[in-house]
Parts: sequence; structure tokens; C-alpha cells
Amino acid sequence: MKYFLVIGDGMADNPVPSLGNRTPLEYAKHPVIDSLAARGEVGSVVNCPKPLPAGSETAILSIFGCDPLKYFTGRSPMEAAALGIPLRAGDACYRCNLVTMESGSMPYEEKRILSHSAGSISGEDAKGVVLALTADPEFAAALRKARMEIPPVPTFRPLAVQHEGDFSGIRFIPPHDHLGEKCGPLLPQAEAAPDAAGTPGGAAGTSHRSAADRAAVFTGLQKLANRILEHHPLNDARRAAGKMPANGIWFWAEGTALELPDFKEEYGCGGAVVSAVPICHGIGVLRGLEMVEVEGATGEIDTNFEGKMEAAWRKLNEFDFVCLHLEAPDECTHNGDLPGKLQSIEWLDSRLVAPLVRRMDEAGMEYRILLLSDHKTLTSTRGHDGDPVPYLIFDSRADTGRGGAYNEPEGLKGPMELHGHRLLRKLFEME
Repeated sequence: MKYFLVIGDGMADNPVPSLGNRTPLEYAKHPVIDSLAARGEVGSVVNCPKPLPAGSETAILSIFGCDPLKYFTGRSPMEAAALGIPLRAGDACYRCNLVTMESGSMPYEEKRILSHSAGSISGEDAKGVVLALTADPEFAAALRKARMEIPPVPTFRPLAVQHEGDFSGIRFIPPHDHLGEKCGPLLPQAEAAPDAAGTPGGAAGTSHRSAADRAAVFTGLQKLANRILEHHPLNDARRAAGKMPANGIWFWAEGTALELPDFKEEYGCGGAVVSAVPICHGIGVLRGLEMVEVEGATGEIDTNFEGKMEAAWRKLNEFDFVCLHLEAPDECTHNGDLPGKLQSIEWLDSRLVAPLVRRMDEAGMEYRILLLSDHKTLTSTRGHDGDPVPYLIFDSRADTGRGGAYNEPEGLKGPMELHGHRLLRKLFEME
């Protein structure tokens, strides 16, 4: 038996007026997925239990069978696992997005966040931004004072590791949930509650400093980065090419190292994860699954669909469990690209699910599929939402005869799973 997990990141949504008050999943054409839904089970699942963040860091942890209320320590440590960045006792880790901030002479706090990804910057440009900062004497000195390192990576998603880091009592806000807003109220700042020494992320060497003082370190680094990058030659070249500048960094997704239970011990088989984003790979690595990287897989709508499909097929012949993750619906929504979101959903169907189902059928494989969105990403706000999302379970050996399609309204007609981490056990017929 083959077990195939398909995650369409952020493809679930609320009704969109321009789509006739249908959701993108209702509007887009995905006939193969609908055919699986008609013969399988469609329900709804809560992957982001409150009060945890409504995002992939919570949802994919749930989808991979781990209760986030028990295991969640922050997003960035999971991404660090995928990037091979070691975290030692006392280290804190943060996402350090490359972002586009509004240009102008106004104070930094008045500038708006225009893009959480600097226009999906990647490759040498992305690495060059971090290298430009770490080569700047003033910024390098500020990093050393903060006991912080930012390794360059070829995406907009670098991580910052802070030795003896303490983020207790500090509020960090994800930039993708506040696009178009002034950044002042969103900057790292002390929470209203009293600073509590000894909470996760605290360290003896820093706990004597107030949360306000420690938050100011991150805000200072963000302001300094904006000043250095605003007119850097790399960004002048990006503007000349019609691209968004990477004229800022943004700290969020704070966390500390974690351990997850071994996948094979729990489910009886090994497996692989085909994805373009560190969060999905990192959770897989921490569960003991193989990380599969595909050349040309970008996490955007221009990703290498065929390469990801072929990689998933190879691993389905090697392992009994494979996860195939598509980031494009989420990124398109964050970028305000509704046509792109619709297209990515249709390509998930026609370029990934359809050929893989056909090949499994032709090979005479018996298989079960779990297909779902990790969380909602709302066209109306370009941000995440933790409401229930539809899931689909299909078994090649049976036909439920339910009829219908795969979308949010259909999901609400079916079973409601309030604990997303239990859904993988359902895929493996363990409950």
C-alpha cells in the first residue's frame, strides 16, 4: 500500500465577490481531484489550534501527525533543520524575511510593507542582500553585539540565529499578514504582559534585560538594514529591471530547537517529502523523512511542476509514504494574484495529481491519498486564517459513492476533525 499526502498550501479561502461569491477551490477546474472526492471522503479539519499562529508552521506540523499544542516551539527552528543550521542549547532562531518597504524620506515607522518576499527575490540576488548587510561594518558590528548570525540563502527566507537569545515577552508579527500597512505598530515590541524570565527562548546571560530593551535590538537592526539597502547597487539594478527592491529585513517566527517523534516508528514505514520550502522539509527531516529538493522548484507559480511530479513518482517507487507540497497557491494569494491562485490550483490537479494517479493506476498500485490545504489564505486580506479547511481521503480499493466535489462547502458537509494531527492516522487506517 502506498500512502500519498498532497498539500496545496493556502489554497483554501473564503468566498470571493469577483468569483461570484465562490471560493477559488469552487471556481477553479480540478476534475481529477473532484473525481477522487466523488469516490472518497471529504470533510473539514482544524490544523491551526488556538492560540497558535494560523500558518504553515502550525498547520503542517499537524498534518505530519504532531500535535502543535505539544510540539510547537516556533517556525524558524523547523526551517533551520531543513537548511542544516545547527541550534545548540540556549540558541534562539528567527525568520529574517527579505522584504520591500515603502521608499521615501518619511520615518521608518511610517513606511508600509509592500512585499513580504521582496517580489519573490531568489538566487544570487537574495544571497547578495544578506552578504551586503554582513559586509557593512556598522551592520556587522550590530550583529556581533546581538550575538546573531544570518547565513545567506538563495531565497527571501534567510534565518537568524541568536546565541544565548531571549525572546520572552517580545511580540513578533509576520509581515505577510500586514501587507500595505505602516510598519510602526508591527515592529518587535514588548508584550503587555510582564516580562517572564525563564520562558522558552530565555537564557541566563540576557534575562536581566527588559523585553523592551531586547525588542529594540531587532527594531534597530531592521531600521539599519533599510538605511543600508535602500540605495544599494543591487536594489538600484532590481528597480531598473522592473523588480521590487529588497530594501529591508523583517524578524518573526521566533523559536527554539525541538525534537519530533520518529515517523517510521509511529506509522511503520519511511518516506520522503517533495517541497520547495524549508518549513515543510524541516518538519519532515525532524520526523526522519527524506528531504527531496527539485531543481527549478521555486515555491512560486513558476515552479518546476514536472520535476516535482517526477520526483514524487520516483519516491513512491522507493517508499510507501510520500508527501508532495505545493507552495504556489499561498504565495499567489500573498502577492494579490487571484488569477495565479486559480491557475496554481488547476495545475496542482492537471500537472501533479492527475499524472501521478494515472501512473499508480497503470502500475497496479494500491494507494490511499490525503489531499488538503494546510490553512486558509484569504484573497480579501492576503493573510492567513485558521478556520477549518477541506480534506479529501481516497482509497483506490473502494468507492464510497458519495459524489460531489472537493471544496470548502463540500468539506463542511462531511466529518469535522478538530485535531488535525489525527488525520494522518486516518490515512494509515489506524483509526
